[in-house]
Amino acid sequence: PIMPIITEKEVILQPIFFEFNKSNITAEGAAELDKLVMVMNEHPNMVIFAKSHTDSRGSDKYNMNLSDRRAKSTVQYLISKGIAKDRISGQGFGESEPKVACKPCNEEQHAQNRRSEFLIVKK
Repeated sequence: PIMPIITEKEVILQPIFFEFNKSNITAEGAAELDKLVMVMNEHPNMVIFAKSHTDSRGSDKYNMNLSDRRAKSTVQYLISKGIAKDRISGQGFGESEPKVACKPCNEEQHAQNRRSEFLIVKK
């Protein structure tokens, strides 16, 4: 497995992608989140902020709610693996920060936009 990269501002994993219209963590996503758990266990003072995103299909309001559910499921997964809840928080950003700006988007581009990213709040 590719190891996470820790920069000044974020922990870079392989992207945590979500299925269309879903907020559950996939098996591939769980494998990547397990790497984040490992990094956080190696850096006990690290605090992470998870940013979750959607593709551009659906209304803005719907996508904000969906991305919030994705952020919550990401945070809950990390807590379930023993990360203290004061070390991980998350927020949904809907479709406001696409990874790939496209109109119209093909299915692969939509998939790249349905993701979670991990910013380092504190090292």
